[in-house]
Amino acid sequence: MLLPGKRKVETADGSATLYSEAFDECYHSTRDGALKESLQKHVLPAFSLLPPKNEITILDVCFGLGYNTWTTLYYLQHNIFPGRVTILSPEFDRELVASLVHFDYPSEFDFLRPIIARVSGEGFYEDDRFRIRVLFGDARKSIPTIDRSVDIVYQDPFSPKKNPLLWTREYFADLRRIVSDEVILTTYSSATPVRMGLHENGFLLYEPPSEGVRSGTIASLRPLDLTPIDMELKKRRNPAAASMRDRDFL
Repeated sequence: MLLPGKRKVETADGSATLYSEAFDECYHSTRDGALKESLQKHVLPAFSLLPPKNEITILDVCFGLGYNTWTTLYYLQHNIFPGRVTILSPEFDRELVASLVHFDYPSEFDFLRPIIARVSGEGFYEDDRFRIRVLFGDARKSIPTIDRSVDIVYQDPFSPKKNPLLWTREYFADLRRIVSDEVILTTYSSATPVRMGLHENGFLLYEPPSEGVRSGTIASLRPLDLTPIDMELKKRRNPAAASMRDRDFL
């Protein structure tokens, strides 16, 4: 049974997502596909670019239907990683998370059903390899309280037009304070104000290596072997280019 204000939508790869009336957007790209988007725009780029680590902390912004989190576990099930992974994910919609035990996920997630049920019911799961915690409430309040260094950020809230406070310069400043020096940030957005907000907080920007999906942005604090995005050149060519600011939406 779907929640009020939500509508099931089938995406191009056959996986299902939801449309939110409140934000007037789907949770995933219907053209790229929900599963394909999570795998190609977030999980594969992040893990291919992150240096080897024994322990990884991921910030999945925002949890939504959980695709980025489940796809991470799906990826790690099929790729040898001996370490421990912690996934922290802000989400304001408790009712949505509670409904996920009944969601029509792709068959690739069948082995995750016990974990999905636990997270759906408790907002938390832990075993000897994985720790998942949904941070219920306002992401702008929960993210600054994270007390561990974050290695991967899936920057995946609703779009800058629909959810601007999760794309401002001040928001990215909050992220900058909690990430590791080797962080990889992935996002579907290639908007100039988003890239400016990252650039103004010291992130280096790159064209993503993902294939078969629309381009987004990769951000890091260290040089990567990818095609760089020159935001200083962007500013010289367009002096009006600017980041989004909290003050414009509060």
